[in-house]
Amino acid sequence: MVKTIKGTTPKQDGFFMPGEYAPQEKIWMIWPERRDNWRNGAKPAQAAFKQVAIAISEFTSVTMVASREQFQNCRMQLPEEITVIEMSTDDAWMRDVGPSFLINGEGERRAVDWHFNAWGGLVDGLYFPWDQDDLVAQKVCEVSETPRYRTSNFILEGGAFHVDGEGTVLTTEMCLLSHGRNPHLTKDEVEIYLKNYLNVEKVLWLKDGVDPEETTGHVDDIACFIRPGEVACLYTEDTMHPFYEIAQATYRELLEMTDAKGRQLKVHKICCPKQAVTIPEGIEIDLVEGTLPRVPGDICIASYLNFLITNEGVLVPQYRDAHDALACEQIQTLFPDKKVVGVDTLEVVYGGGNIHCITQQQPKI
Repeated sequence: MVKTIKGTTPKQDGFFMPGEYAPQEKIWMIWPERRDNWRNGAKPAQAAFKQVAIAISEFTSVTMVASREQFQNCRMQLPEEITVIEMSTDDAWMRDVGPSFLINGEGERRAVDWHFNAWGGLVDGLYFPWDQDDLVAQKVCEVSETPRYRTSNFILEGGAFHVDGEGTVLTTEMCLLSHGRNPHLTKDEVEIYLKNYLNVEKVLWLKDGVDPEETTGHVDDIACFIRPGEVACLYTEDTMHPFYEIAQATYRELLEMTDAKGRQLKVHKICCPKQAVTIPEGIEIDLVEGTLPRVPGDICIASYLNFLITNEGVLVPQYRDAHDALACEQIQTLFPDKKVVGVDTLEVVYGGGNIHCITQQQPKI
């Protein structure tokens, strides 16, 4: 049994979460199957997850977890260099339900196991129950032999924040201060949790995200650190684009921010898809009481910012849109020493997220 650390915090013990651009040992993912979230029995989503996993495996080893019912199907579909292990989950969002891995300066690794309540619990959560998802971080820690900190009465998902690895965390008020997360805490008290469990000195608060309905404004769709002192930001000048107002406001907010080291943030613009992505007509998704239904015509949170940085590569969502190539070009300029790979993830965004949402990095020690 892997140790659960009690009585101290990562900050007290000298552990911190490194930036996503730090060296990684592996990437964790979950095989999709939920029929009331993924269309056509999740088969199109499984094909997309497969392509994401294969693309990542060019740069970093991948471990995919799958349910007992889907283990054989998953194992047969993925190449042998991708590890598949059996694990119960409620859906497939490893970024949000998996552990946030930490390191120290002595070659040791630990992790934070946040409480998870399906992005809002009984207030505005997306499905019920979520008990198996809330166990995923503990299970991953067991498999990876990583001691964990279990937060006390604090809800958080991995996609809700982004760290620079040098004392700064970026998040949104829309998400962390939502009534479905931690209504018993003030903004200052939320900051204390972030500082203690991520071992940061400064919290940068953006006002809103582009996704008020599902994740309640996760930051990984709107802005992220690409290296210390520099962030990428979703941006458009198309006043008719559904993300226009939030993208413009976020860009202005970031320009005024300084990080924990006192550096003025350097902000890089990344385009939006030219056309808004919507749930297509004729979509076949099971309707289940307690699950937020997906309706044809709903606007999807199709953001190129939901990319994954992993060792020598960057995996970028593609939407069969006129701006797909432009997004890859813009992101390639931000990572001149890495290979930028675009992956068609239209089926993933139909389910409510993208490449960053379905992955979680385990840092190398």
